[in-house]
Amino acid sequence: MNTRRDKTEPLGVPDFAGAMDGASANQPGAGDAGVVGTLDRWVATKLWEFAGRPKVEIQLWDGETAVGERYGTGVTRLRLADRGALWTLFVDPDLNFGDLYSSGRADVEGDGGLVAFLESVYLAAESGRDSIVNRLSGRVLRGRPRSNSLTGSRDNIHHHYDIGNDFYTLWLDDAAMQYTCAYFPDPSMTLEQAQVAKLHHVCRKLQLQPGESVVEAGCGWGGLARFMAKHYGVKVRAYNISQEQVAYARERAQAEGLAGQVEYVLDDYRNVSGQFDAFVSVGMLEHVGPDHYRELGGVIDACLQPLGRGLIHSIGRNRPGMMNAWIEKRIFPGAHPPALSEMVNIFEPWNFSILDVENLRLHYAKTLEHWLQRFEQQVDVVRQRYDEAFVRAWRLYLAGSIAAFEAGSLQLFQVVFTRTHNNMLPWSRAHLYQ
Repeated sequence: MNTRRDKTEPLGVPDFAGAMDGASANQPGAGDAGVVGTLDRWVATKLWEFAGRPKVEIQLWDGETAVGERYGTGVTRLRLADRGALWTLFVDPDLNFGDLYSSGRADVEGDGGLVAFLESVYLAAESGRDSIVNRLSGRVLRGRPRSNSLTGSRDNIHHHYDIGNDFYTLWLDDAAMQYTCAYFPDPSMTLEQAQVAKLHHVCRKLQLQPGESVVEAGCGWGGLARFMAKHYGVKVRAYNISQEQVAYARERAQAEGLAGQVEYVLDDYRNVSGQFDAFVSVGMLEHVGPDHYRELGGVIDACLQPLGRGLIHSIGRNRPGMMNAWIEKRIFPGAHPPALSEMVNIFEPWNFSILDVENLRLHYAKTLEHWLQRFEQQVDVVRQRYDEAFVRAWRLYLAGSIAAFEAGSLQLFQVVFTRTHNNMLPWSRAHLYQ
């Protein structure tokens, strides 16, 4: 499904959801309202138990609370609009909640709103993550993420990044159009200040020197490449397979007088060629997939100079697991946030030495808070360009991401590495904080 849609196209509520509504009279006990009510509440209770008994309430379409913890007026509540929504959610909550929320058939209310609700759910799910229900829903109902082959990667990236540059400019930073975790050494920083701090943080970790060459895999709108060239005096070749992003990046480089230092290549990272002093990838590994980590390591090994350094910045997990099913299907097809144990398959086969690992999890939660606030400030524009279902889908995606980082379901890793025989290493981390 392409996220760029005609306003009349629904967001993608599964076909069986509508069928369930129309066929509600065929459910067991349909002739007896009392029996049906008892069955509905039993299903809601089981759904809540499977979710790990989160500190939320489930309110059915009759206005009564079916199940959940009661915390007075401050409770966070899931409200379901109809019987079909309940049964659809019961079949596969990880996948179907997003569609139900986007279509308005599920809603959340109470203190803290969507973020508080989802954080409660994530924390409860983490405690019961090894249950048979979770294993079945993750492996049997859905299987593996979509392919990140050469062709599959192009389709997956087009789905998310080619919505239109004008959409992302509504709520990303004005400094460098960074769609990755910012760095807040001072929590009171603006988003623009924190994104610039992130760019410096990356460049210092790479120990960039004037005249060096850098290759970037997955460059977004090109902000990091231009920043490295302008502030650190390096030459950069940056690869990306999003046509709209590359077009934007080339225009900006030309306008800023950096076209002679920065080359944007519309191609896959697997086709990187040449030799470079540094390799960097910020926010691309999530789109590579574990099946291709050794291949990525081979690309780095082929292009990195004998004293070369590298940095990979990626969303991750504490241990292996799959991306939320709805996000993988509707927002980020093919996405996989890796555990560190998976990431080492990039480095170990090629004998790279890992120098530093930093986790910026809470920095990403704060970044997302800024994004969501800006998105909500532009929500009328987004609604006019797309539709209400699109607005609710992206609100859910941003709020759910905040909750996942705050709950610790997701991490943000920056891994620095080099050739194993490179002894030109700093004796401390002082250079990171100058």
